[in-house]
Amino acid sequence: MFMEWLDQIKRHLKGTVEYWVDKSYDRYHCVTDEERNAMTRKKQVLKDRKARIEKSMIDGKLIDVEENGNKRKVDYLLHMKLLIKQKQHFYVEEQIEERQAIFEDSKLLLDRPLAQEPLDGGEKYHIAVQEERSKSMAYNRLEAVKYADRWWNSHNPQFKEFDVDCTNFISQCIHAGGVPMSGKYNKTSGWWFEGKSWSYSWTVANALRWYLSKDRNIMGAVAVERPDQLVPGDVICLDFEGDGKWDHTTFVTERDANGMPLVNAHTVNSRHRYWSYEDSTAWTENIKYKFFHIKD
Repeated sequence: MFMEWLDQIKRHLKGTVEYWVDKSYDRYHCVTDEERNAMTRKKQVLKDRKARIEKSMIDGKLIDVEENGNKRKVDYLLHMKLLIKQKQHFYVEEQIEERQAIFEDSKLLLDRPLAQEPLDGGEKYHIAVQEERSKSMAYNRLEAVKYADRWWNSHNPQFKEFDVDCTNFISQCIHAGGVPMSGKYNKTSGWWFEGKSWSYSWTVANALRWYLSKDRNIMGAVAVERPDQLVPGDVICLDFEGDGKWDHTTFVTERDANGMPLVNAHTVNSRHRYWSYEDSTAWTENIKYKFFHIKD
């Protein structure tokens, strides 16, 4: 029995590889409606970008098995790599997520993600700006991007890890680019992290979005109108439901052949993911974006 369900997972992962390179495997039969829609959107976005997946590589690592009679829940870690070609440009997109496969009598019924991008970025905290950017400060976006690529799938032990870690990760990336912390030790003041305490703007998506919008934020960030105005080292904030609560934060680490941003992020750990997040189960037609360029 053990080998039967294990072989099914292996066949399923092999079929997933084939699905992404447009072979015949129908992965739709054992995923949720939300994920089915997200997969369909991802393929359409690739088509619209005139990009295609040349090769797909997937690894699975067993985390836990829960058995109850003839039913079995298998938690595993999925690492997906997609080699994407767009015009004459190649890049690798990566995503790592915890998933759960549900079996009955060793038959795979459902394969679902255990986490997704958050749908509530927190309250709109009033973040007081204590200090504006020094004229002598230079933002080292190369170091910021190097940090984002180093830690996109793990956590720097110098900082606390959160269940919803997206904004904490982006704050670390910006700080790695030489932006100093500001406003200690008031949680509603500035942008900072130390030990077991931090500002809301450091860790909460909604708070960081509004902090970046302030005229004299410590980063020297300015809002721009379009994603193609961003360069590696810049920030995108997402409000998935368009309800005014900003849910997620991503960090630009590359641009595709059309000059559009590719981003790294935490919570669902991602590297070189297309900026619009239409491949997320959290995406809705009401989504709003805010684009921030950090001055050099």
